[in-house]
Amino acid sequence: MNEGRDTDWYYAINKDGRDYVRYSEYKVYTLEMRSTDRSGKYQCYGSSKWSDYTKNSNTVSVTVLAGIPRATLTAGTTIIPVGGSVTLTCSLQSSDGWKYEWFRRTQTTYEGKIRDQQNRDIRVSEGGIYSCIGTRGNPVYYTYESDDVTIEKTISNKVVVKQQPNWPQIFRGETITLTCEVQEGGETTEWWYEWRAPSTPTQWTHNNDVTFRVSESSSGDYMCKSRRRDDSYSSTEWSEAFTLSASTDQPKAQITSDMRDIPAGGSLTLICSVKSSSSSSGWKYYWYRDENSSEPLNTQDAVFHSNGQISVSQEGLYRCRGGRGNPVYYTEDSQSVRIDRRAAPESSSFLTPLIVGLVCGVLLILLLLLLLCRFKQSKGETINHLILN
Repeated sequence: MNEGRDTDWYYAINKDGRDYVRYSEYKVYTLEMRSTDRSGKYQCYGSSKWSDYTKNSNTVSVTVLAGIPRATLTAGTTIIPVGGSVTLTCSLQSSDGWKYEWFRRTQTTYEGKIRDQQNRDIRVSEGGIYSCIGTRGNPVYYTYESDDVTIEKTISNKVVVKQQPNWPQIFRGETITLTCEVQEGGETTEWWYEWRAPSTPTQWTHNNDVTFRVSESSSGDYMCKSRRRDDSYSSTEWSEAFTLSASTDQPKAQITSDMRDIPAGGSLTLICSVKSSSSSSGWKYYWYRDENSSEPLNTQDAVFHSNGQISVSQEGLYRCRGGRGNPVYYTEDSQSVRIDRRAAPESSSFLTPLIVGLVCGVLLILLLLLLLCRFKQSKGETINHLILN
């Protein structure tokens, strides 16, 4: 009461219009709200000891909730940016006067109380599992602990997705490997890796690469990120998307050659290539002779050059195909090309012995003339010698 002294009054408390605490000289009452039936509208009265004067206070509504309340923890965002922090808020519905206790744990550490934090809002810069409780009064009344909120910290390392083999065009049925590579000092740390892939759920793995056989459903964007093995709540940002476009049509090889006839005593060059403007990388070429042959030619059958070229000296029906990767992915067979051996002209076979015979005849005549001259010269010398004698 604001009038007179406290000792000039008797005090009483009314609840919901009925006497709750009878008049006494005590002006302070402690009520234990043990059950929900203590809820109601409370009002106190003062009655003067020296007169019939009575005065009443304002009305206070009290709601006693069933059971112990549970704190609610919310986060502005659950991802801490590089070098930044996030705000956590602990709250209790429709009540005031609370202080808060905050807790943090990881998969490798027990729950620990965060020191010197009793505010409703706090800022944190470390990843982990956070929770809070509310407290108030003396003796202290505790709420139930809030649900956990997981906070992840973003670290500065960058990650990139790389493809091996690094061919510009990939065909359905080929086998490739995608690697998640941590840059900027990543080689000194052990990491876990998470992948985002078309039609594949994300999951953490200790392998930084994935190997798969390309299918129609493989086309799409691939991303990865990494987290430290010694701190499972610190991870990189997602990599930039690596786009895989798988060609559905199997490529076909083709044979080109300037000639179709092997010259006499010579050879002919054949060239095998893959009919695609952007698929020339990594191909090895396999050559076959005769329609039903399944064994490729070897160095005893032909002379192998680079870039899919061979020189052949045997006639037959030739075809080729390309192959690359491990396991080997093959193209469709090329068209078959008939190669023939050019026969030597008959005129050449007739003229050669004729020319040889003529040369031999001329030489024989020259030899006979030489012998005749020598004979005449020798005979003349003999006659002159007889005359002189």
